[in-house]
Amino acid sequence: MPEKIIHPSLKFIKAGYAITLLVVLAAAGLAVAYEQPVWTAAIALLLFVWPLERHLHRQLTKVTIFEDKLRYELGLFSKTTRTIQLSKVQDVTVRQSLGQRLFGVGDLSIETAGETSRLTVENIDAPQAIADGIIAASQQGQKGQNA
Repeated sequence: MPEKIIHPSLKFIKAGYAITLLVVLAAAGLAVAYEQPVWTAAIALLLFVWPLERHLHRQLTKVTIFEDKLRYELGLFSKTTRTIQLSKVQDVTVRQSLGQRLFGVGDLSIETAGETSRLTVENIDAPQAIADGIIAASQQGQKGQNA
């Protein structure tokens, strides 16, 4: 299986940038229309912190599927890495809210044999296709162990 890298979707982040831009432009327009100081509109620029934070989190969250392993990495300065053997995967669950279904994204949860916690990656594109790929790779790994 060729290496596959999965990041959370950019769809909601782009929407956050667009909404924030509209709010900032509206605040600037109101500041000009009502002769308010321009710095009041500049305060609205602080709203960009939210989509920027989500964008940074997206860039620092990565799932890599390669050979017979799945590696989940999170973090920049301090990093958490969890490696799962695909042959140990027992359950892959896709959860989608109505909004996620409309945008074609969902949350992917992976449960392995002997593990007490699930690994969940939120808001990924085409979650069912990725889940099916993980299950197929898991079954290939199990066949390889039994042979």
